[in-house]
Amino acid sequence: MKEQLARIRSEALAAFEQAQSAAELDSLRVQYLGKKGELTAVLKMMGKLSAEERPAMGQLANEVRSALEAAIEAAAGKLEAQALEQRLKDEALDVTIPGRKVKLGHKHPMYLALDELKDIFIGMGFTVLDGPEVELAEYNFDKLNAEEGHPSRDWSDTFYFDAGSRVMLRSQTSPMQVRAMETMELPIRIIAPGRVYRKDEVDATHSPMFHQVEGMVIDKNVTMADLKGTLNTVVEQLYGKGTKTRFRPHHFPFTEPSCEMDVQCHKCGGVGCPTCKGEGWIEMLGAGMIHPKVLKMAGIDPEVYSGWAFGIGLERTAMRRFKIADLRLIFENDVRFLEQF
Repeated sequence: MKEQLARIRSEALAAFEQAQSAAELDSLRVQYLGKKGELTAVLKMMGKLSAEERPAMGQLANEVRSALEAAIEAAAGKLEAQALEQRLKDEALDVTIPGRKVKLGHKHPMYLALDELKDIFIGMGFTVLDGPEVELAEYNFDKLNAEEGHPSRDWSDTFYFDAGSRVMLRSQTSPMQVRAMETMELPIRIIAPGRVYRKDEVDATHSPMFHQVEGMVIDKNVTMADLKGTLNTVVEQLYGKGTKTRFRPHHFPFTEPSCEMDVQCHKCGGVGCPTCKGEGWIEMLGAGMIHPKVLKMAGIDPEVYSGWAFGIGLERTAMRRFKIADLRLIFENDVRFLEQF
């Protein structure tokens, strides 16, 4: 048995020293020290020894086991160090090589225009509201005085979810005005930006999906003069002093009187071009004094309070702000276009 233990020790130490990988070393450990290993097999023969031989052989066997375990630990450390050294060589970096420039993104021109609008209105004391894009016809039409039969409620203009549905993709962010009137304390000064949907044909100034910023003020003694003064101030802050606007009479079911505001075409300076369809002006927003019926439906006394509202197309605002000739460029996601901003 003494000769067997000496042989196992000699062979195992040599094998551990020559192991080329952690997997090979673990296989050798099992071969010599496992439950069915060579050293274990010898230890199972201890019972056949005499009482006088057993203590000496037991001590020798423990010494062999300790030697093998120490050798395994040393070999594992050596292999780990070699693996780390090889990894450092494989993943070496030449710090003298110029690095790759990281391209940072930036805001879309439309959202740059939105941020400017928010800053202007917040500076005037307005609160920014957000609301659902999937809306009820009750809020999109009924409570805005657009009764059944109004052209805007037709299937040719509006995206309904199914026939006879009262659920739709909102065609304006005006429903947020009604929700504000029903939930907020007077006086109210709010803007409501967001995506809206209409069945418009795509051209240089129209899209079936676009963005609006609705605004509303309700207080005592509010007049049309307040509306025009506010909108002219906003336009001059956006586009610079002396920006030309014009107000035209119009009709909206939720305002009375109503108007549309145009801004002189940035492309042709009022001469006429494809961007403004030869008119020299680009329609920017619709506005007016809130209809007394709309106030009553929201529980506000029109004899005490009055207000005005407007809805501005955000894409057209960006077009005028950054002198973009075609609205379709805003949605095409052409990096060559977007990188200009």
